[in-house]
Amino acid sequence: MSDSVYVGNAGKDAALDRGWLLGHFKEVGDPRHSEAVEIKWGVHPRGDERAEWVRGEERTALLVLISGRFRVELPGRDVLLEEQGDYVVWGHGVDHSWFAEEESVVLTVRWPSVPGYAVAEHGGGPPRS
Repeated sequence: MSDSVYVGNAGKDAALDRGWLLGHFKEVGDPRHSEAVEIKWGVHPRGDERAEWVRGEERTALLVLISGRFRVELPGRDVLLEEQGDYVVWGHGVDHSWFAEEESVVLTVRWPSVPGYAVAEHGGGPPRS
């Protein structure tokens, strides 16, 4: 198999790296390393929430609900994703946070993949979305 091919399972691989499947935080040389885009398979228990708002956003993001009920909080507006496939897109300069109203699985795609958005947590690892 080529070193430029990676085959995996989002649920299993995400559990190893706090949800992150692809992005700048993967090892250089790993086919999942990218500075152009980052992808997260987010599995969130009911009541899970982002520890703090993202401020000064420089990326564009797409968040798609796979299952559950998930709220994305934006300045002056909350978006509730309730049906599989519901999604929201926000861009540069849009601060945000989120809250899992029910156990939820969401797919997040952000571009570009840049450092600087990690919430300080014990144990290090890649940034939380």
